[in-house]
Amino acid sequence: MIGRAFCEAAAQFGAHVVVADISLSNPKEIAKGLAERNNVKCAGFEVEVENKKSVQALKDFVLSEFGKMDGLVTGHQNKSHLIFEPFEDVSEENWDKVVEVNMKGTFLLCQILGSYMAEQGNGSIINIPSTYSVVAPNQNLYKGTKMGCPAAYSASKGGIDALSQYLASYWAAKGVRVNMITPHGVWNNHEEQFEKNFANFSPMQRMSYNHEVAPALIYLLSDASSYVTGNNMLVDGGWTAW
Repeated sequence: MIGRAFCEAAAQFGAHVVVADISLSNPKEIAKGLAERNNVKCAGFEVEVENKKSVQALKDFVLSEFGKMDGLVTGHQNKSHLIFEPFEDVSEENWDKVVEVNMKGTFLLCQILGSYMAEQGNGSIINIPSTYSVVAPNQNLYKGTKMGCPAAYSASKGGIDALSQYLASYWAAKGVRVNMITPHGVWNNHEEQFEKNFANFSPMQRMSYNHEVAPALIYLLSDASSYVTGNNMLVDGGWTAW
């Protein structure tokens, strides 16, 4: 959901957007709608971010369609199949699935697409860690619901935070800025009890919406943030302030 809002916002500001996602999300159709609504050239590409050949194919596609690459947003994640699984019961297979998509996927995208931007001497990379790479999950948030947050999710997202700061320093002299956006509590048809719990723990007493996260993306992608790198922009309604 956030990824679509990111794509829409970028297109609204005149960016040529490549929607890269798994086939189930139908990225080509999403790109077609973006292009029609915003009168900009957009393209869709099916990718498996944890597969190096697939990410390499994405790079080749972008360069063949647009001739260059100025920005990268790694908005993918995997955690849903572990929501109901307690830490004591997590299998190695399930742990690996989350870490491969979240951590390895971000590594491959940054290595393959980010390296191109570093070679060209310009670019902005925005990775998406999590509130739970900043603070631990409040287990009381999930009381009375069927939800939860798996340890593998927190661990993998924490790795994204560390990798982003590393790359911000590593590529700074080559004109590539690497930042992060950490949204929290973005509404997506959540259980009513979860919404109530969330409101009790949030200073703003509500969940957020996709359109409230997207402006941070525009700032970090654009020259408005030309002296900003290694930053984690928290769009969390004050969740981590107390």
